[in-house]
Amino acid sequence: MSRLLPPAFRDEAKANLRLALPLIAAQIAAVGMGTIDTLYAGQLGPRALAAVAVAVNVYNLFLIFFMGLLMACSPIAAQLFGAQRPAAEIGGFLRRSQRFGVIAGLLWTGLLNLAGPTVLRQLNLSADTTADAIGFLRWFSMAGFMTALWFVLRFAAEGLGQVRPIVIAGLTGLAANALFGWLLVFGHAGLPALGINGLGLASTLATALMVAVLGLQYRRVPVLREAMQASRDPRAAAGEGGREILRLGLPIAAIITAEGGLFVLMALLMARFGEATVASYQVAINFSSLVFMIPLGVGMATTVRVGHAAGAGDHAAARWRGLVGLGLGTLNAASNAAIMLLFTGLIISVYTADPVIAAQAGGFLLISAAFQLFDGVQATANGALRGLKDTRMPMLLTLVSYWGIGMPVAWWLAFQRQLGPDGLWWGLTAGLAAAALGLTLRFAYKSAKLVRRHPASGLAEA
Repeated sequence: MSRLLPPAFRDEAKANLRLALPLIAAQIAAVGMGTIDTLYAGQLGPRALAAVAVAVNVYNLFLIFFMGLLMACSPIAAQLFGAQRPAAEIGGFLRRSQRFGVIAGLLWTGLLNLAGPTVLRQLNLSADTTADAIGFLRWFSMAGFMTALWFVLRFAAEGLGQVRPIVIAGLTGLAANALFGWLLVFGHAGLPALGINGLGLASTLATALMVAVLGLQYRRVPVLREAMQASRDPRAAAGEGGREILRLGLPIAAIITAEGGLFVLMALLMARFGEATVASYQVAINFSSLVFMIPLGVGMATTVRVGHAAGAGDHAAARWRGLVGLGLGTLNAASNAAIMLLFTGLIISVYTADPVIAAQAGGFLLISAAFQLFDGVQATANGALRGLKDTRMPMLLTLVSYWGIGMPVAWWLAFQRQLGPDGLWWGLTAGLAAAALGLTLRFAYKSAKLVRRHPASGLAEA
């Protein structure tokens, strides 16, 4: 089939996938940590699974915001690298971004401990489940600070085209989370059985190890080592730092929070239908999130590819790389949807043996196959736009799509048309479809405009 595609498409697809495959592995490792928590909680029973589900979704409200904010490090570093800026300038940006990450991490952990328990107490959960969720969140909140540092180091390395170190660190964190969880949740090797509190502690320890491993890679990999050494030089050139991160990162954070916040709100609304529904939602959304990491990884690679070309001033190449990224993301999203439709029962059986939860989760997974298509397209379109440092208009498109269309449709279907939890899922699908269309058209318009204004001599070197 690949021979039927134009050579230029095949060449760019290969270059994109060389970056995307390690990033996909890193993203799967990150979501895999949540999958491990879900599997361990499921072994503790429905109450523990429901407690972890709601607590993780509260944590994710902050995760998606700070991830989006710090994701700006990737296009900034990519354009600096593509423009062949001096090491001192790149190192200066790295130093300032690390300081920014420390502040963001402290704020993240503080907000979780102050606001998280209040949110959990407002949900329609039993007193025991609420207490379990708060206890888990207290232990898990300590991972916020370390995750902010991880994002800074990870996205800077990504922008510089160094993705292998990210995979090494991510897989180390995944393995550590599985081991620490097994030891602390169930009390193996003479340790006390801490239950779901042990899940929170295990995730915190695994995240800290992940940051340490990536930091070590900054000492070993030549490109990263040069940037890190330059970052320690007090004479490093002034340039982009906290202000640029905020300028680009706040709209990105708004985009990701608009989407992720919609998913989190859906999880919280699921609580209105009982703890079994919450647990079923957690199973379905966890697997959906796991396979979504593939088009998301393609979108992140597209950011880097587009950013390198845009930094070099080759806007024709930037447009082409974005269009190829969109094509790859769409193809993968379609294959993900097919897997979910064909292997629904097998997927659910990995998570739970409870017949009530399994039946409802299976229904949710069938619906989520539909929005996989739209989610994959919007993820890669967003990635291409980030590579152009275009974040404000995508932010507006996303807000309208998710909260002006998706949320009202979900509420109407679930509570006015009495479709219940299924209606919430279909509302998600409507919001994602609107976002996919709007963001794709935005990239087509923006990239074509740049090409007209700055004609390039040809495609940039891969």
